[in-house]
Amino acid sequence: MLWTKIKRIIKTGSKSFARNGSVSVASTLVMTVTLSVITSLIFVGALLQSTLQGIKEKVDINVYLESSATDSQAESLRTALDERPDVALVTYTTAEEVLAAFRARHEGNPLIVDALDEVGGNPLEASINIRAVDPSQYQAIADFIQEKNVSGENTRNIVKKISYLDNKEAIDTLSRIISSSERLGIIIAIFFIIISILITFNTVRLAIYTSKDEIAVMRLVGASSRYIKGPFVIIGILYGFISSVITLAIFYPITYSLGNLTYNLGTGMNVFTYYLANFMQITVIVIVTGVVLGMISSYLAVKKYIKL
Repeated sequence: MLWTKIKRIIKTGSKSFARNGSVSVASTLVMTVTLSVITSLIFVGALLQSTLQGIKEKVDINVYLESSATDSQAESLRTALDERPDVALVTYTTAEEVLAAFRARHEGNPLIVDALDEVGGNPLEASINIRAVDPSQYQAIADFIQEKNVSGENTRNIVKKISYLDNKEAIDTLSRIISSSERLGIIIAIFFIIISILITFNTVRLAIYTSKDEIAVMRLVGASSRYIKGPFVIIGILYGFISSVITLAIFYPITYSLGNLTYNLGTGMNVFTYYLANFMQITVIVIVTGVVLGMISSYLAVKKYIKL
């Protein structure tokens, strides 16, 4: 008996959806736009996070030593860093090795080689390169190096410059930009969600108005409140579900065409590959969001305009 009522409610709601064709199409299109915005935020957020993570992974600390620093002092600092659990790799390069690498890099440019010979001696400093286990640990490592440079027994006054201090500002700036973009995206999504709810609300209200004679007949024959309200909730669910399917279908060719472009831009992520790899999660998010939006809109309209 219960299943029979459910089937009748679904059938009645589907007929009402088809009967109000143009209005249903308009409401579905608006909800599709909303779901497209929400889906775009998923991809944009993933791109921004992938870009930031890629930059962080390329960041390391280069410690440039004073020309007066001895090999034993540099080795003491290298050993102290190597003993830290947050340091993955430490490489010490002497001034002579830095000079040799510089010459090899510019051997095809006689102007630079001649200028280097003109200077005489070795103007380049020895350096220590540090790669952390996790990018978030670089600040602690940089603080440790500065502390050793100030108060270390065999490592005082040997550090000329720590490159991370320059990179940190760029990373922090990028992080702020990403956070601001995410907040702006959420505001835009909320705006479209409100518009979708309002339009679906009015669409269902119109469906209620055009079905007022049928509602009156159902009341006379003793139909229950849930039975009368059910078809209009089904209409909202159909709006959400159909819009979700359209949105998912639209993003397949979009991500396919933009896949190589997003990767070549240096984000480290192909949006088409991401779409396929996370298709189930994205599908669930889009469909649940669409159906919930449709249900909320329909419920509010039914509650306001059908007094039983």
